[in-house]
Amino acid sequence: MKVASFLEDIKFNTLKPAVTLLLDTDFSKEIRVVFKKGQVMEDHQAPFAIVVQVIKGNIDFGVNDEIKQLKTGDLVALKPHIVHNLTATEDSVVRLTLSKSDSVKRVKNV
Repeated sequence: MKVASFLEDIKFNTLKPAVTLLLDTDFSKEIRVVFKKGQVMEDHQAPFAIVVQVIKGNIDFGVNDEIKQLKTGDLVALKPHIVHNLTATEDSVVRLTLSKSDSVKRVKNV
């Protein structure tokens, strides 16, 4: 059994969102992305399907020139290769679920 917390030991980066791998399971990678208000993950895409969940805070989630405001508890699923972006409208903690075949390094480079 593996245990991790999205809300413990939170550390913000000053220039860009902080990306931390919390769990590496047999089928997925569970990543915490911590945003200070105003921080952005510019347009990017994933090679596999992803799930994004707002654990705490508010995020503007952009897809196809449309912005959805995601609040605490909201989640969204995207198919592979869908260009998207995230902007924190307040300090936020986001869960990103990646395919086991995807790379944490790719996310850190966004």
